[in-house]
Amino acid sequence: MARKKVPEINGGPMADIAFLLLIFFLVATTMDVDTGITRKMPPLPEDQEQQDDEKRIKERNIFTVLINSNDRLLVEGEPMQIQNLRDAAKEFIANPQDKSDLPEKEVKDIPHFGEREVPKNAVISLKNDRETSYKMYIKVQNELVAAYKELRNELANQEFGEDYEDLDKDKEDAIREIYPQVISEAEPVNVGGN
Repeated sequence: MARKKVPEINGGPMADIAFLLLIFFLVATTMDVDTGITRKMPPLPEDQEQQDDEKRIKERNIFTVLINSNDRLLVEGEPMQIQNLRDAAKEFIANPQDKSDLPEKEVKDIPHFGEREVPKNAVISLKNDRETSYKMYIKVQNELVAAYKELRNELANQEFGEDYEDLDKDKEDAIREIYPQVISEAEPVNVGGN
């Protein structure tokens, strides 16, 4: 009995199909991009006099937030719960009662608002321990950013009757000029776990 010969399959078109599938998946697939935490860095000082001025930022203009290795907050030298941080930051940034221990104010001519008293050099200084958990660090970051977001949103609703995100770019820029987000992050150190 003669064995039947199995017909060969031409493999040439298979390579073409595999190549086309590869191209399809490369084009159709989206890649996740790590975005990180956005921060506006202050400009580099142009001369020694400007550097000296920056070193002399008044203590009242700095809101100090420390996170220790046990994930406990120390805000302006006092222990604080994370749920109170946003309100404390808003009070510092806006200084609505013009308190002498909160940021100084200056009068600026701001588009859409005219001459208005705004906080001068209000800086939130965030420092954490090397052993601080990432979860706590992000919670603190979120609370600080939310403080700016809420202040901007409240002002947008008060002045324009709209949420901050719904405003046109000119009005958003004007509100950012009143409440610029200035969060200074120091290199992690060994703060301790007290």
